[in-house]
Amino acid sequence: MNGIAVAVLLFGALAGGFVSGLAGFGTALMALGIWLYVATPDVAVQLVLVCSIIAQTWTMPSIWRSIDFRLALPFLVGGLAGVPLGTLLIAYADPRLFKLGIGILLLVFPAALYFQRAPVALSIGGKAADTAIGFAGGVLGGLAGLSGPVPTLWASVRGWGKDERRGVFQTFNWTILTAALVVQAGSGLIARETMWLALLVTPATIGGAWLGARTYHALSDGNFRDVVLGLLFLSGITLVWSSIASG
Repeated sequence: MNGIAVAVLLFGALAGGFVSGLAGFGTALMALGIWLYVATPDVAVQLVLVCSIIAQTWTMPSIWRSIDFRLALPFLVGGLAGVPLGTLLIAYADPRLFKLGIGILLLVFPAALYFQRAPVALSIGGKAADTAIGFAGGVLGGLAGLSGPVPTLWASVRGWGKDERRGVFQTFNWTILTAALVVQAGSGLIARETMWLALLVTPATIGGAWLGARTYHALSDGNFRDVVLGLLFLSGITLVWSSIASG
């Protein structure tokens, strides 16, 4: 691997780590498109999974006091149940249609929430609904490392504050992505090259996560809401574009 390829990998890790430290999700959003220039798709996706876990582990102590496990538990129960199903679906799902469907979802709902400036605080479904949303996130996490978008979007309409939301979806993402990595590794799906590249980019991932966490603590509740919705919308654009381009 030449020096330019290494620089691209490190830049992607820095950008992905920053967004993860800032919002508690989004490593794939920033890093995947960069890494695909120098890595094969399977290795790039696996590297996103590993670096997401590294970034969220690094920033977890800074938000530990914000985590309300009573809020997070239903998501975790549903999510852990969904991961094995998502992993099984890897062999059967149509990647293009899958990305297109999720992308459209992430274009419509974040935009609607952004323009709905009055506070939204839905309590419909209670813990059962939270568990179902967690299950959907677990399936998507096992299938494509996309555990974050659906629970993050749901948390945005629950009426929770900045710290409550961040505590829920970072705890959820870390747990589900770790479970997905373990299941995939146990299934022999993790390439040896991925682990070597992960070691290479870990310092940049941690540095980006540190900068992102510092920025997060400086944001107001409203600013954080807008950042999260903006990242979800950008993720939707990325997924729709990639699904159309591969069609």
